[in-house]
Amino acid sequence: MQVSALTPSSTSSLTSSDPTAPATTTRKKTTLDQGDFLKLLAKQFQTQDPMKPMEDTSFIAQMAQFTSLEQTSTMSKDIALLRANQDFVTANSYLGRSVTVDHGDGTMETGNVSAIDASGGSPELVIAGKNYSLSAVLRVEPGVVPTPVPPPVTTAPGGV
Repeated sequence: MQVSALTPSSTSSLTSSDPTAPATTTRKKTTLDQGDFLKLLAKQFQTQDPMKPMEDTSFIAQMAQFTSLEQTSTMSKDIALLRANQDFVTANSYLGRSVTVDHGDGTMETGNVSAIDASGGSPELVIAGKNYSLSAVLRVEPGVVPTPVPPPVTTAPGGV
């Protein structure tokens, strides 16, 4: 039995064509993992023709391809998470700075970033009460630092 392709709609357990075999339940999975590959490989060994055994290099190549695909998928998820974290760090670095953003229609606005809004999942800069995506940023300058006002000096009654 040669297994040439695996699809996401594959089931997690194998069913037998033997009518005397106990019935197995199947559940749909959206992804295949290394355990699924090993189950398929074991089934392949059980049902192969003894006169034409599968070459060891063939299943080693299949395992290497599956492992590579699994690692690529994991790396892709990690890179997406890293990108999301980097967007938050970038947005945070704009706090208090003067930023020029593009409205998308050719007009621009400049103002200090007063807050970061992450309620939509990705961070947005809040400038003059309006939200702007990080991709709208055209220019960043040091923000205007307000001069602190000293607290008023009060004297206690009686002049002491």
